[in-house]
Amino acid sequence: MAQFEVIKKVSVVIPVYNEEQSLPALLSRTIASCRLLTQSYEIILVDDGSSDRSIELLTEAAEVPENCVIAVLLNRNYGQHSAIMAGFNHASGDLVITLDADLQNPPEEIPRLVLKAEEGYDVVGTVRANRRDSWFRKSASKMINMMIQRATGKSMGDYGCMLRAYRRHIIEAMLHCHERSTFIPILANTFARKTVEIPVQHAEREFGDSKYSLMKLINLMYDLITCLTTTPLRLLSVVGSIVALCGFVLALALILMRVIFGPVWAADGVFTLFALLFMFIGAQFVGMGLLGEYIGRIYNDVRARPRYFVQKVIGTGSVDVDTDQENK
Repeated sequence: MAQFEVIKKVSVVIPVYNEEQSLPALLSRTIASCRLLTQSYEIILVDDGSSDRSIELLTEAAEVPENCVIAVLLNRNYGQHSAIMAGFNHASGDLVITLDADLQNPPEEIPRLVLKAEEGYDVVGTVRANRRDSWFRKSASKMINMMIQRATGKSMGDYGCMLRAYRRHIIEAMLHCHERSTFIPILANTFARKTVEIPVQHAEREFGDSKYSLMKLINLMYDLITCLTTTPLRLLSVVGSIVALCGFVLALALILMRVIFGPVWAADGVFTLFALLFMFIGAQFVGMGLLGEYIGRIYNDVRARPRYFVQKVIGTGSVDVDTDQENK
């Protein structure tokens, strides 16, 4: 096994969006879990434009030095993955762990991820055991996971679980990527040499509702398709060629049938014309939609606007191991 740098410091990055109900329990449980580590640590909570009291709670937690909490406040909502990238930009640990704020994946799993990363893995992924989501969410997640695996060739079982650990060189590689739409687990796996997945507990959501509505899941699916591969464009060319060939064969058949049976059989060609028209119009709309997705992505990348804008950072940073032990 290759030699890896010793993990001296752990950074925990948590995106927060309208989670005022879960924040007190999240903070207390995450802090308690981090205090079990033998490494120095910091907890970076990124507020992604919350409209409730989340900012106030994060500010209060960050103003207490013993909490070793850093609150990064974004000026508006940019999305989960952009918020995590903002946290990466402020993280200084040798190992960076991401965690959702809804407590469906317990913070108590953090020490397990650190121990597994110490075995020499670049990325430690997780699989949600006994997943407590709706049938729709589970089905959508399976479909997206299957699509990702086919597009990337990486056989990770659960890309939707954000409880993951990344080595520092993986974080640096991701920060040097400039595309606007970023799906962090996939991006990390493109740079990782050694990855592993471990099962983790999964609980029902106790506070609030999921931030991923049906429309957001659809948008996520299109983002994944267009950021992973250009295969849809190639498939579009293949489908277009097949449709054109079928249209040509059908035209020859119609001409032949008209010669043999006369114009009465073909109803003067009206219905056939409509069928062909609808077929070609549908294919054109599919093609235009796919091209629009790629052109829109190119447009966003060419503008080179920042992924996020940090309005304020509150907190003094990490707590060393010795200081932490004295606090105990």
